[in-house]
Amino acid sequence: MNLTVLGAGAWGTALAASTAARHPTRLWARDAAQAALLHTTRTNARYLPGVALPHALHIEADFDAALAHARGGLVIVATPMAALDELLRRIGARASGVIWLCKGFEQHTGRLGHEIARSIDPHARVGVLSGPSFAVEVARAQPTALVAASTDPTLCEQAVQALHSDHLRVYTSDDAVGVEVGGAVKNVLAIATGIADGMPGHGDAGAGLGLNARAALITRGLAEMTRLGLALGARAETFMGLSGLGDLVLTATGDLSRNRRVGQLLAQGLPLARILAELGHVAEGVSSAPMVLRRARALQVDMPITQAVVGVLDGLSTPAQALEQLMGRGARPET
Repeated sequence: MNLTVLGAGAWGTALAASTAARHPTRLWARDAAQAALLHTTRTNARYLPGVALPHALHIEADFDAALAHARGGLVIVATPMAALDELLRRIGARASGVIWLCKGFEQHTGRLGHEIARSIDPHARVGVLSGPSFAVEVARAQPTALVAASTDPTLCEQAVQALHSDHLRVYTSDDAVGVEVGGAVKNVLAIATGIADGMPGHGDAGAGLGLNARAALITRGLAEMTRLGLALGARAETFMGLSGLGDLVLTATGDLSRNRRVGQLLAQGLPLARILAELGHVAEGVSSAPMVLRRARALQVDMPITQAVVGVLDGLSTPAQALEQLMGRGARPET
């Protein structure tokens, strides 16, 4: 099966490197200079330093040539959410199947990936690949489990045939809405746990506010995620799976999490603009947070942790004030 990965960031490069040994794979880089550098050095020093790219992986700067390679195969969009609309329009009807890796709500519109795709072509064969996965671990062939979700079962099976290997296990789901909500909201909740971990702590056990606080945020955050997902038409059991609880635990606790790192630095008093400039990678939770809250309010879904994160990101409250607001909420039944 021919595969084309559009986007030579960390995740796109890692997945392309993973598939190149089993399938003819092309990795498209928007910047021709970056493509030439990847081809020459056989490494992506900016996004995956120290990881060698297999010689079987073809690096491509020509978009049309990259797309033509995957005719009859699979196109994988590995750009940030902000570029998904543009790329789906450029792909048009030239691909038999498209899945995307980006996680988030589109800035300004609040759309999820499937809503973007539906607005372009309601009949397109599209889906999403999500789950707990740091790109560098996939590139190093460390064990990882993901879920491919689409209302098209044939596309899900095509994704399994393309990506499933001895180190990458791919499950399938027809609940694309739930998988996308989980992938988007967990980034916002990771900022919250990062803030808790980065605030001045007490005693010697644990970091920041402590492990109790982290567990509470993850658990109550999962409840928020599920409420929003159900209101958008998802199924509750999806949030107990890889793209919900699995991805949330990884992103909220892993030291490689960019969104968690944003929260930690906010708790230390650094301005958001400086954090994003020094991060060097996209932290989707920053742009998704206000869109998550907007969608939730439109559906009358209560999301207090998300609201607190948005307040800190917008500079309307300090991390300490956000914590005070959350802890000051009245007691209520857990479910």
